[in-house]
Parts: sequence; structure tokens; C-alpha cells
Amino acid sequence: MLVVFIAAFSSCKKDSFDPAKQAATDDAAIQAYIKANNITATKDPSGVYYQVIASGTGAYPTANSLITAAYTGKLLNGTVFDSGNIPSSPLSGYIQGWQIGIPHINTGGRILLLIPSALAYGNAAKGSIPANSVLIFTIDLTGFSN
Repeated sequence: MLVVFIAAFSSCKKDSFDPAKQAATDDAAIQAYIKANNITATKDPSGVYYQVIASGTGAYPTANSLITAAYTGKLLNGTVFDSGNIPSSPLSGYIQGWQIGIPHINTGGRILLLIPSALAYGNAAKGSIPANSVLIFTIDLTGFSN
């Protein structure tokens, strides 16, 4: 009988994750990073911070564009978790932070994105990226097509 009670009580336990609290934590961490690294960034209404390093030329991509790009991704502590080149791939297939940030540059442009966890991998770990991680990307948009 005790086992049934414990199992029933355990199943009633609520998940302690609070998205609003995590968003505030992420925003504070991003602002601290920006200040510590003397970055001039713009905050998108979504919560993504970005710095256009080079705007590039031509039209702007959309979430439906096929992009080619080179990138480096790191955590706030400076740990690089990934880098590489993207062959022609739909922007819509990448994390929301990319879909929001990349359309701020043109072909040949470079952007720094500071992405809150909710617009990256959220409260789930992804490979070497811990849950609730703010991600920083430097992205060079080498081309796109619609």
C-alpha cells in the first residue's frame, strides 16, 4: 500500500521549470555578457540580442530561404560547442534564434547572435549544450536563395 501511495504522490509532483523566470535569468546573463565584453547589441522583441558586424549586400533572407553560412557557436563561458559550414539548407530548419537573427544581414554579412535558451534548445540538453543555455553565434551568411 505504501508503494502505491508513494507512486501516486510522485506523479502529482509538478515540474519546477518556470519559463518566465528562465527568460529573466537569460536576459540578465546576456546583458552582463554584453557589458563585460563591451558589445553594442540590439534587442529584438523576441529576446534575441544581435550585433550586425558587417551588413553585407543585396536582399535579406527570410525564414523560408535556403542559406549557406559559416558559423561558430559557444556558451556564455566561452566554450565553443560547434563550428562549421552549412551547405544550402532551409533557415526554417534551424533554431528560432537563427530564424530571427539571420534576416538582419545580407549575403556577405556577419552577425553576432546572443540567443536566450527558449529560442535555442530550451530546458533540454542537446549534446554538449546544457539545458537552459544561452547560446552565442557568430555567423557569416555566404549566400541564400528564396
